[in-house]
Amino acid sequence: MKRILSLILALGMGSACAVARDIKILVVTPTPQMHCNNCEVKIKKNLRFEKGVKDIVTSLEDQTVTIKYDADKTSPALLLKAFEKFGYTAQEVKPASTPTPAKEKDKEEK
Repeated sequence: MKRILSLILALGMGSACAVARDIKILVVTPTPQMHCNNCEVKIKKNLRFEKGVKDIVTSLEDQTVTIKYDADKTSPALLLKAFEKFGYTAQEVKPASTPTPAKEKDKEEK
């Protein structure tokens, strides 16, 4: 009996480990801009029901919405389109590019 339980437990743990999720992060700026806590709540309340959304963090100061999502269940295009359902549009924020060491060296020589 113990052997069967051990086998079932081992199989269950192995299958749980095999389900690796592709979790990604999307940072967007909404239009119209967020002005208050109610704007943040409206965005969070509506986005949380989108398939694949794991976490939503808003920032009034930076005017950004950071969405952590499962890439196996949704895409950035679908998440951007979801904003239209509640009267907003959103644009992806591209990370600032950092100069490569070769480019920095060229700048120093000039």
